[in-house]
Amino acid sequence: MKIAVVGTGYVGLVTGTCFAETGNNVTCIDIDKNKIEKLSSGQITIYEPGLEKLFLRNQREDRLHFTTNLAEGIRDALIIFLALPTPPGEDGSADLKYVLGVAQDLGKLMEDYKVIIDKSTVPVGTAEKVRAAIAKNFLGEFDVVSNPEFLREGVAVDDFMKPDRVVIGVESERAKKVMSDLYSPFVRSGNPVIFMDARSAELTKYAANAFLATKITFMNEIANLCEKVGADVDMVRRGIGSDERIGKRFLFPGIGYGGSCFPKDVQALAKSSKESDYDFRILNAVMKVNEEMKLHLIPKIKRYFKNDLKGKTFALWGLAFKPNTDDIREAPALYMIDALLAAGAGVCAYDPEAINNARGLLGDKINYADTQYDCLKGADALIIATEWNEFRTPDFLKIVTTLKNKVIFDGRNLFDTNAIKELGFYYESVGRETAIPTNGTHHK
Repeated sequence: MKIAVVGTGYVGLVTGTCFAETGNNVTCIDIDKNKIEKLSSGQITIYEPGLEKLFLRNQREDRLHFTTNLAEGIRDALIIFLALPTPPGEDGSADLKYVLGVAQDLGKLMEDYKVIIDKSTVPVGTAEKVRAAIAKNFLGEFDVVSNPEFLREGVAVDDFMKPDRVVIGVESERAKKVMSDLYSPFVRSGNPVIFMDARSAELTKYAANAFLATKITFMNEIANLCEKVGADVDMVRRGIGSDERIGKRFLFPGIGYGGSCFPKDVQALAKSSKESDYDFRILNAVMKVNEEMKLHLIPKIKRYFKNDLKGKTFALWGLAFKPNTDDIREAPALYMIDALLAAGAGVCAYDPEAINNARGLLGDKINYADTQYDCLKGADALIIATEWNEFRTPDFLKIVTTLKNKVIFDGRNLFDTNAIKELGFYYESVGRETAIPTNGTHHK
């Protein structure tokens, strides 16, 4: 099939590359000339494990192309994916200006039947708006389909190539046949392609992300309670996660969720619910708790340093909102950095992939290190904000000899509290007891 993908951000680039991998001829379109030049020359513009290999192979096989020209990109395509940003407005609602703007342009350029697919996460009713925008300028036959993505950053290639399910909101048998053929290579093992109406498909994406965000937030509330009553959240997590009705995933407590999806989608669903005269009370609580959790370590840090952070320096491990990505959008680390700087402290940060993005946002407000151990030099304590694998089993001797004090504030519960206590560290995490060495050796 000949496919056009409008938008070469995270979703668009993964979508285009993976469809090319199954033999389709794909053209990706973007107005960013610099990005298109990089992609055309074989330079991938996002970090996603496993993507670059597929990207280069399909470029080499002449199945993956890039252009800034919308007319050229869609000319021969039967299928057009809209993978465009839907940023939150000031009121939290999803801004559809990019989606509807491209839809209007498509109406002026289309000459024959095409299937236009909303891949972006969009509010209920967007497919109808896209249809109306195209129909202003095109009187021929076309279909608009809702096909939300369920890609997790860090494992997006696997998620796309081996989906748990494919959700498709479709209104005609013709479009249903096209979509069924398109996805048949991805569901050969029997995972379902679930056809439904477009409104239900649009809501399905929001419902999935909101539920997962709620599950994370519930566990963070349990962690907060554990700290009050002296329970261990790890034990509680194991106890409830073994119940198959609950499951083990998304039960790890920490300093809140971030990224491009959960914060935006929860906010947008709450806003669209309000517009439909429904007060989605659970989501309002989820958003409030998550904002608080991003700063959960700050009172602990202030308490340890007797409320005086002026002149103190903190080593920060992790800038990305989660491991295996360079995405810093809504990352808890950024909120902590702001709080530490406001209190007069300095920060030196390390992240395996997100340093450049952080530098672009923060500039010289903080210092950046080339290795996780370099940023410990002269630091009064270590803060862990992202659970990268390389942080899980560090060289503790290097930490001891480099860090000023044997003090760690861990927002991702990476270490066993008893083991780290035996190493002489003062160690605070989330929902577990504070590890305080009996011999007081955490001060050098």
